[in-house]
Amino acid sequence: MTVTAPARDTPTVAAASHSPVPLWRLTSVELRKMADTRSGAWLLGVIGLLAVAVVTVLSLSADAPQFDFGGLLGPTVLPAAVLLPVLGVLSVTSEWSQRTTLTTYALVPRRMRVAAAKVLAALALAVLAYAACLVATAAALPFAGGPDPWHLPAAALGKAGLYLVVNVLLGVGFGMLLLNSALAIVLYFVLPIAWSILGEMVTALARPAQWLDLSVTSGLLLEPVMTGRDWARLGTSVAVWIVVPLVLGLIRVSRREVK
Repeated sequence: MTVTAPARDTPTVAAASHSPVPLWRLTSVELRKMADTRSGAWLLGVIGLLAVAVVTVLSLSADAPQFDFGGLLGPTVLPAAVLLPVLGVLSVTSEWSQRTTLTTYALVPRRMRVAAAKVLAALALAVLAYAACLVATAAALPFAGGPDPWHLPAAALGKAGLYLVVNVLLGVGFGMLLLNSALAIVLYFVLPIAWSILGEMVTALARPAQWLDLSVTSGLLLEPVMTGRDWARLGTSVAVWIVVPLVLGLIRVSRREVK
């Protein structure tokens, strides 16, 4: 007698569908990381206080020249342009120094998406800081005493915003290339100053410095007029100081072992 075993249903495993985390959500997380730490909060507070101090002193000083909106906006943006890149550095390097990369890349294995989110978060922070500078400038403008204080030249507004973006991307590029907070912050402040000093002291470097000194070429964005040659100088220095570090940094981030 033959006994036939009852047929068993073959277990089927439903294919799990994992949709990637949207880039906007990654960007919002990275933006929160930048502002939600003690160092980030202190740095943003210092930037805000410096911006308010600058516009207050410039608008109330009797010896200061009279300003219109564009003329007062440039000095107001300077504190953010100098200090905000430090947050750009920390947004990249803190992952590696605090060893949170293992968690980050376990949740989001695609490293380029995380890197893109960090860049977008830094740009978003620059836009928010620029908006705050516009508000501070508008609040101080009635005391600036310019002949036509509410004259809003679109070119000046755009160049001041671009000046802030260039400096923030410089910080992100340094952080991505070096992946070390202390080293990246020190070199971010020291290298441009050293290059400017060498350009003034060494005759052979004077001409290359006109094209490769980012502090000089980006400072032209705060001038009333920029010629085509000035834009070419700015593009050259941006390629050397920002594009190259970002590309090399992305390669390093994609290949470095996560511990």
